[in-house]
Amino acid sequence: MRFSINIPNFGDFADARTVAAVAEAAEQAGWDALFVWDHVVHDKHTRQGTPFGDPWMLLTAAALATSRLRLGTLVTPVARRRPEQLARQVATLDSLSGGRVIFGTGLGGPIEDEYGSFGEPTDPVVLAQRLDEGLELLNRYWSGEPVTHNGRHYRVDDVTLLPASVQRPRPPVWVGGFWPKRRPMRRAARWDGVVPLFENARHGVVPALEDVRELVAFVRSERQSSEPFEIVLGGVTPDDPAKARDVIGPLADAGATWWDERQLQRGPNLDRLEPVLRRIEAGPPTL
Repeated sequence: MRFSINIPNFGDFADARTVAAVAEAAEQAGWDALFVWDHVVHDKHTRQGTPFGDPWMLLTAAALATSRLRLGTLVTPVARRRPEQLARQVATLDSLSGGRVIFGTGLGGPIEDEYGSFGEPTDPVVLAQRLDEGLELLNRYWSGEPVTHNGRHYRVDDVTLLPASVQRPRPPVWVGGFWPKRRPMRRAARWDGVVPLFENARHGVVPALEDVRELVAFVRSERQSSEPFEIVLGGVTPDDPAKARDVIGPLADAGATWWDERQLQRGPNLDRLEPVLRRIEAGPPTL
């Protein structure tokens, strides 16, 4: 199992210099990856007056401060991005970091705030269509081969985006969604990993073991490839390695391959540097 740190792109972490310091501390303490959120306003009433940073600028600073740490977003909503611009951002970071990018994606939300506030569609069916079509375009753009496409939501006329991504055939694509909803999990099974949230264990809450077992069994049944596939779970664990092992060990036995250390979404420490840095410096759990 590998271990990552997860931070929002607002509050203390809106500052790229702060994120660079977090990344450097995480690498030194033995963590394997750093993931940042990709939001514009999040809950715009709750976050009113809160600064936000662009996730790709934040990750660029993190890449320049590290040499080993994997870097990515959890999650980038492809449906509210232009795929060609997003492809360039990811490929540029992949080049800068020497092939350390992991691309996390999903519908994103809250939908009314993140989409509706800017006049974007808010129908989840339309957003899911954009996500699927956009992911296929990203996959083709990262190849460095010519792309012509005439789809429901996007059109491309003989475009080649170079350089291609450093990682071949592409950066790993992890897909988020809520379990027990099946459609997001089927989407994830077509790519390289799943980053589930659980209806009864939201961001920062350790999921129930039985829910994890059901999720793993379902995704494995949907897989049509023998390539490695990541099961990425997350929550808050104690600083004490033995106590953290008691939390994570059974989840690893159930099939989890990554543990993503997160603050509680409704807690006071979500976007504050000090508690996050304290947890980072304590080091990842040991199994």
